[in-house]
This record gives sequence, structure tokens and C-alpha cells, in this order.
Amino acid sequence: MLTKEKLQKAIETTIAAGYQLNSEAFEFLMQNAESNDPISIMNLALERMENMHDKPMFIERQFLEKVLQQTAVSEIIERVVVPEQTPHSNQFVSSEATLIKQSNASCENNFQPYAKDIPSDLKILEDATTKLTCNGTLDEYVRYFQDRYKRIERLLRVRMDVKSATSITEALKSPPKTKLKIIGMVTEKRDSKNNMILSVEDLEASATVLIPQKASDAVKKKALMLLPDTVICLAVIKTRTNLLMAEDIIFPEIGRKGQQRAQEPVYAVLTSDIHVGSTKFNKEAFKNFILWLKGKYGTPEMLEIAGRVKYLLVAGDIVDGVGIYPGQQNELTIKDVHKQYDFAIKYLEKIPDYIEIVLSPGNHDAARKSLPQPAIPETYLEAIQGKKNIHSVGSPCLLSVHGVEVLMYHGRSLDDIISVIPGMDHEHPEKAMRLLIQSRHLAPVYGGKTMLSPESRDYLVIDRVPDIFHAGHIHVLGYCNYRGVLVVNSGGWQEQTDYMEKLGLVPTPGLVPVINLQTFETSVISFL
Repeated sequence: MLTKEKLQKAIETTIAAGYQLNSEAFEFLMQNAESNDPISIMNLALERMENMHDKPMFIERQFLEKVLQQTAVSEIIERVVVPEQTPHSNQFVSSEATLIKQSNASCENNFQPYAKDIPSDLKILEDATTKLTCNGTLDEYVRYFQDRYKRIERLLRVRMDVKSATSITEALKSPPKTKLKIIGMVTEKRDSKNNMILSVEDLEASATVLIPQKASDAVKKKALMLLPDTVICLAVIKTRTNLLMAEDIIFPEIGRKGQQRAQEPVYAVLTSDIHVGSTKFNKEAFKNFILWLKGKYGTPEMLEIAGRVKYLLVAGDIVDGVGIYPGQQNELTIKDVHKQYDFAIKYLEKIPDYIEIVLSPGNHDAARKSLPQPAIPETYLEAIQGKKNIHSVGSPCLLSVHGVEVLMYHGRSLDDIISVIPGMDHEHPEKAMRLLIQSRHLAPVYGGKTMLSPESRDYLVIDRVPDIFHAGHIHVLGYCNYRGVLVVNSGGWQEQTDYMEKLGLVPTPGLVPVINLQTFETSVISFL
């Protein structure tokens, strides 16, 4: 990347985080651009500002000078440059994660878990389970999308480059060649010859926005990433008609986040898609997983990690369910959903009781299918009643484990994104999850494969930026670090089904990501 491009990228990153450089700071960045990477400098500066109690609106030269004085550029690069994606084969090893496999060496029976003596610190911060009230009327759908618009509009207006955005009505009244910004929900996206046309609306009016063939590559790329029903800001030029010409597209996005970390080295296991009851459920690998948590399986390195596991977070599809898809009965070993849960709980009961287990539902579970999903009904989980270490929550759910905030969501809407957005695929589910963060919504598309319930409040808006975003559903392990948020799709425990084979989807069962909540180091452990 050229120096000029790096400077531009550094400035864009700063603005996206909600800050601006004053003239002296910008001059300083230019003067040092040849010898010091401006992107790395700004990323570290933003990381330090996130920890400030009183955050300034403008970044000054003196602050940047201190950043350079205190940290060598090589250290800056090492701390803030994070791979955007990770390979998914059983052989991968990267700088961000270590793949750990069982060896032929037998484990010694002197397991003394560190986490057993550490008090748990689990809090449910947001869960819509007890707040769902909709009846599915037309008025409820109108209020639902109005709530989505208002809340994401507020998130957009926090940005320095969006504060001055005007209404669509005022934009349409403006003289020709006027440059301005509007906030709108995308109601339609279509191609016309070599142009792209967007229909957008706010609470009062609608407009047609043209993304011309001569638009920059950056704008065209953003346009391809637009999903229906997302709320965005558009920098436009008023034409002589009511047509608006787009110059830029601004997503709600997130600023660079300073991660909240645990005060002690306890670990969280992220998993999903167990699918108990399916003929493709790899019960041997899952048994190895439970034995590992009990200190009875694995290498010394694996047992060291097991002893520090304090939390097990399961992001849906605990069982395979019944009648979920045509011909499913031919792929079931247990054809009663109640018995499927009974077997699943028997597995979970074998996990040491000092480990906090959080269960949220997926589309195969016995909770309603429309989002947000309430917790799995107690009638299916009678066996865990009274067990203080097993918790049933809805999807999505925001929780805190040892001070680290985790957004758990099964991930049904990832199918909609992968099917319509160029460059998205099942092999890299973390890319689709990253787009959800950029859109600040867990299921933007209405009318696709994902059913949405018109609640009075849109519980799928990502108001509060988590430290970890955990999903499943795709059955493929994938993760990345996006602006300080650890994004993890945790794979699962089901081998390839006939349906997966038709899709060309190759799952990665038995690979489990384990997060050190103090350092955010990731280990991937294979139980195959």
C-alpha cells in the first residue's frame, strides 16, 4: 500500500471510530508516514483512547508523539495487526491460535483444575425471553421497523461524519448539485445497465439513489455489501430531478474497541450445533470432549487448558429436533425430541459442576423459530431444573463472563447473507458475521430464510458492542478479530449430512475454540 493510501486509510479509521485529527496532528502523521506506518499509529492511538475516561473529540499532535515515544513501530504492528481470517483444516496453526491434538501418550491421573477454586462471575445482561409480546399484526411490523430505524440512526449520528445528515424530505428540496448526507433504510437494491439503484426511506419520505458506473471502486464494493432492510448513511449529490447521486456509503459500523478482560486466567469454551439425536452426531468426539473437561483425556498441554475452563457457551442446536427438514426421520437415531434432550442433558451432567454452562437455542431446538428466540421451554429441560451451573437463555443473548461481554446468537441469518453477498461462503462464516457487526444488526433481511418476529423493540440491533461475538449454525470453525471484537463461529459436532453434501458444505466437527479471557489467546482443540 502506498504512503498516500495508508494516510487515507488512517484518517478513515479515525473518523469511523468517532474522532478527528486536528491540523497539527495530521501534519505530524504526514511527516512520519515514510518511516512509521500511519495506520498502525492510529490503531494504537485509538486503542489507548478507548481506555480514557474523558474521550476528546479531536486527536492532538502531542498525543501522537507520546504514542511513538512509548512504543516502537514494530511493537505497534505486532499488537494491532490481526489476521482477518483463519484456515479451517485440521492442520492449521496460526499466530492467533494453536491447534492442539491428542497424542498417543497417556494422560496422568493427577488433574487439579485451577478453575474449581475460582468463583464464577456470570451475568445475563440482555435476554428477550420474558419480554416477547407480539401478535404478528401489520401495525406491529410497522412499529418494529420504525424502532430498528430510530435505534440504528442514533448509532450512525454518533459518528462525526454523520452528525450533519439531513432528512430525505429536505434533501429532495435542495437545489441541484447540493452535496449532503441522508440516513435511510434500504428497501430495494437493483442493477440497471451498468449502474446500481437503491430505494431508501426514512420515517417521513423515500428516495431513489443512483450509484453510477463511474463511482469509485470503494463505493461499488460497499454497495455490493448492502443488505435489504439495513440502515445506512449516504453521501449524495442532488440532481435536477428527485434522483440522488451517491458519492459514498457509510455503514453504522463500530469503532475500534478496547477489550474488557478477566483479571485472572480463566477460559471459556465456545461451541454449538451438537445435534444430539442425529445419525451424524459424532458422539465419540463429544465423549472425548467431556472426558477432557474432567481431566481424563488429552496431552499435558490440553489438560492444562482444561483445568482453567470456567465457562461453556453453547450457541444453539443442542438437539437435531424432529420435522425440521424433509426426510429428516431417515437421519435420526432418536425420533422423539423430548428423548433427544434427555440424552443431551445426560452428556452435560457429566461435565464438572464448577463449569458454568450456558445453553441458547437454534433453529433445530424446541423453541419458536422466529427471532428473537426465547429460551428452550422448561418442559424439554426438566432434568436441569435445580442445577445451578446450567443456564438456559434466549438467542440472541448478551452475557458477561468474568467481566468479558459475549454476544451469543445461533446464526440463522448467515444463510441469507452467504446466499446474496458476493465473496461470502460457508467456508468462512466469520466474514458474514463481520458484516452483521458492520450493519449493527443480527438479521437485517426480512423475507429470507430467517423468520423475524415484530416485537415492539428490535432486539436484534447490536447496540452494545461485545468483546466476543459467538455464533454457530454453519458447522464450520472460523474466526477473526474485527476492530477489537473477537468474532467466532464455533463449528459443531455433526458430520456431513446429505443436505450439507448437496450444498457443498464441508463441516469441521470436533474442533473446539477455547478463549483465555485474560489474554484473548485462542486455542483450537481437536477431539477427533
